[in-house]
Amino acid sequence: MNDLKTVNDTQATPVRTLPDAQTVTTVRHWTDRLFSFRVTRPQSLRFRSGEFVMIGLLDDRGKPLLRAYSIASPSWDEELEFYSIKVPDGPLTSRLQHIQPGDQIILRPKPVGTLVLDALLPGKRLWFLATGTGIAPFASLMRDPETYEKYDQVVMMHTCRTVAELDYGRQLVESLKDDPLIGELVGDKLKYYPTTTREEFSQMGRITDNLTSGKVFDDLGIAPMDRERDRAMVCGSLAFNHDVKAVLESFGLREGANSDPQEYVVEKAFVGDGI
Repeated sequence: MNDLKTVNDTQATPVRTLPDAQTVTTVRHWTDRLFSFRVTRPQSLRFRSGEFVMIGLLDDRGKPLLRAYSIASPSWDEELEFYSIKVPDGPLTSRLQHIQPGDQIILRPKPVGTLVLDALLPGKRLWFLATGTGIAPFASLMRDPETYEKYDQVVMMHTCRTVAELDYGRQLVESLKDDPLIGELVGDKLKYYPTTTREEFSQMGRITDNLTSGKVFDDLGIAPMDRERDRAMVCGSLAFNHDVKAVLESFGLREGANSDPQEYVVEKAFVGDGI
């Protein structure tokens, strides 16, 4: 499934005006469980690549139903992109997955988040560690020139259950070398390491296992992690975040925050599955 629709294909008139409304411009369904969409950007919105905002729709009673979503587009983009899972009985995504170009969503223009470059101490190599839709904030950071200005090397580790679930990240990474704005900056700095956990693939295994065993270092031909050189960002389920933190700390890295930059940061806003 690779269903792409744009605002030129469909014009839908909103039934009612939403608070903090923005208009959907593009919707793409990657699998029966994953979709991405782009919306108009409020003129006043300024954000750092990697941050998230609250977006949503009205519920049956006309009350805003909001969830935290990482902005997948970089801070310079004229539109805002989001990448979402579909939860059949999820209060929000059961509705959100049916949006069409021309529809409106609620977008609260108050970006926050931990996965920003300023929350890390200076380093040489930056690791993005994500499962599933946790790649969204890194989709933003991989397209930000500042990422490549600050780091000599960037490693994107992304793990999903199946090969098809990797497509969003794979296509994004492949497009970077031809990007007129940052293609030259990216050059050979970005190392992409996708793996699956259920479907057979050229690279398999959980991020924690591939880090602990050293397989990722061997496969990419790079040195193991150490605190002097390496910085990391983590985005996934609560269990994933917990497990990865233990691995990073075994390499000597310490958890930081906006107010206390250290060697790694974790996004804690996305811990529930029933969205």
